[in-house]
Amino acid sequence: MNSKIGFPMCSFQVFNPKTLYNPRPFAYSHVAEVRHFLRVLHISGQGGENQRGQLSLDFAEQTHQAFLNLKNALESVDASLLDIAVLRILVVDHSSKKHQFLIQEMQQLWKDQDFPACTLIPVPCLAIQGMLIEIEATAYCM
Repeated sequence: MNSKIGFPMCSFQVFNPKTLYNPRPFAYSHVAEVRHFLRVLHISGQGGENQRGQLSLDFAEQTHQAFLNLKNALESVDASLLDIAVLRILVVDHSSKKHQFLIQEMQQLWKDQDFPACTLIPVPCLAIQGMLIEIEATAYCM
């Protein structure tokens, strides 16, 4: 958890070197340094399917659902989005419109918090037909 939100000890710290551009407007940080942790969580890529395995045709709905699925996976092991140090996001048919929506979604989820280190990877398709986004995470917990 990030030390800036009042926890006594954090498992990692994210920062942005002054020698690199400010990535904050794009909803990510350049570096995540992990030092103090008891657990490492690797969360498989979460897509936009609901609990019944159904996918919306809408990128925004799939993105919202994918983050909800990620949140649910973390909560099942007593962790939260704030424990995520690294995200890998795969987007089918990437566009500036999709990128802007993704940034806005992350700004809401990490409101007033440092963003995880993140890599966005445009891809032609994903494992399930109709899947438009997949979000994989690595989290570190006390």
